[in-house]
Amino acid sequence: MDLKLKGKTALVTGASMGIGRGIAEMLAAEGVKLAIAARRGNLLEEVSAKIVAAGGVKPVMIVQDVLADDAAERTAAQALSGLGSVDILINNAGGSRHFGKDATEEQWHEAMTLNFTRPRQLTHKLLDQMIKRKWGRIINITGKSEPEGVNGAFSAKAGIHAWAKGLSREVGKFGITINSIPPGRIISEQILRNYTPEYRKWQEENEIPVGRYGQPEDVAGLVSYLVSPLGGYITGTVIPVDGGLRRYQF
Repeated sequence: MDLKLKGKTALVTGASMGIGRGIAEMLAAEGVKLAIAARRGNLLEEVSAKIVAAGGVKPVMIVQDVLADDAAERTAAQALSGLGSVDILINNAGGSRHFGKDATEEQWHEAMTLNFTRPRQLTHKLLDQMIKRKWGRIINITGKSEPEGVNGAFSAKAGIHAWAKGLSREVGKFGITINSIPPGRIISEQILRNYTPEYRKWQEENEIPVGRYGQPEDVAGLVSYLVSPLGGYITGTVIPVDGGLRRYQF
């Protein structure tokens, strides 16, 4: 299937590894010209080299810590400078922040900044130029809605879902869609660090209906469709990619 993405431009944050890298590589294979952002420049170089080796256009590389106060402004400016315009934004940078009821204000601020404030700010930095061209796609890689305890990321991701739904109602008339994808157990550095091989095997056999942990390309496939012209009638949604792990019905 031709997704009709050739010639589009995209900014992917958290693109140095895992889901973000998988998304960047799949979009590049579809002919999208990329800006890729992350903290570790050496890993961005690896992603860039792989994309070029596969016949893609060399990405614009943006080395940026999203927790820096000016991160959204700097990332947007570099992406626009390198690409000319940004048709597609993938908000992927983020991470779990598990803490208890006595967490400090600093912990909450860090969790909300990483997982809610920066994606929101970056989106709004790029929104006007999408509105001007009457076309745009925004995807937020978020998280599950079943918190086992207090986790700053869960609260932030729930905020992203609500914000994105509201924004979708304002920008749809400009040909812009915004959707959120909470991934399940997708193999990444964080998953391999947090879960033992024994636990992963047990969960695959007992809790995940399709019987395996996912790969970054499992998420990237849905992202590629949603950001294409073919996905233009899908907006304001929260679509899990989790192999059936979560039990909520919508």
